[in-house]
Amino acid sequence: MDAPYAFLEQVEPKIGRLLARNPSPYTYTGTQTYLAGVNEVIVIDPGPAVPGHVEAIVKAINGRPVAAIACTHTHRDHSPAAAPVKEATGAPIIGCAPLSLEAVGPRADAAFDADYAPDRVLADGEAIEFDGGRQFVAVATPGHTSNHLCYALGDALFTGDHVMGWSTTVVVPPDGDMGEFMASLEKLRQRGDRIFYPAHGAPVTRPQQFLRGLIGHRMQREKQILRLVGEGVGTVPAIVAAAYPGLDPRLVPAAGGSVTAHLLDLERRGLVHHLESEDQWTTH
Repeated sequence: MDAPYAFLEQVEPKIGRLLARNPSPYTYTGTQTYLAGVNEVIVIDPGPAVPGHVEAIVKAINGRPVAAIACTHTHRDHSPAAAPVKEATGAPIIGCAPLSLEAVGPRADAAFDADYAPDRVLADGEAIEFDGGRQFVAVATPGHTSNHLCYALGDALFTGDHVMGWSTTVVVPPDGDMGEFMASLEKLRQRGDRIFYPAHGAPVTRPQQFLRGLIGHRMQREKQILRLVGEGVGTVPAIVAAAYPGLDPRLVPAAGGSVTAHLLDLERRGLVHHLESEDQWTTH
């Protein structure tokens, strides 16, 4: 079934969702832009500047005042439409800090948006008030990227790419950090939100159960990587081949990034060592 692109879907009375036409192995059916509020709105993750998406956002706003355009992070499937939406509405761009880095080798997901220019960067716990006194609160969740923020609106949390409704999150060094990602998952586990609205995939209606599963999955992957390195499987490509049998070739870079992130975290904890001269990982 085709995804309902450029159509505002009310996921609950004060939250609407628009899907951008940018499907891929890393974005699922595309990036989901959210409109929160009734008489005054906030646009969350305006998404890529693809034809029709900005027009759909402006149409969905329908002349209402826009308190802010909030980006969770600056990958190019999330923030580039912020500038044209600002131009159309006059609203400020708020949220995550600017960040533009390129990973070593081919990217496993969308590259960074070098043109992102926020009017205001929100710190962890910082809030803005809109729509008659509602609080929109930044929740710092580094890991997928160092500048990643989630946003809380009452007991709903907009999770960007930190928690997705269809797949595990890509963590790609040098900016992606597995230790920070795990700590951010635990931070959300302790919050007790009612529902997660991710930028990709379906809403997460049982957040605590979902988070326990994500944390457990990552811990199992870590144990698997540690075991493989202990058995002499010492390069990232060899670990990927052993740990991800039958993987779609398009997802191999993502798996390599995840394995590398796990290895760097294990190295910081003294559990593996990198022999740079041979580009090998070992437990001795």
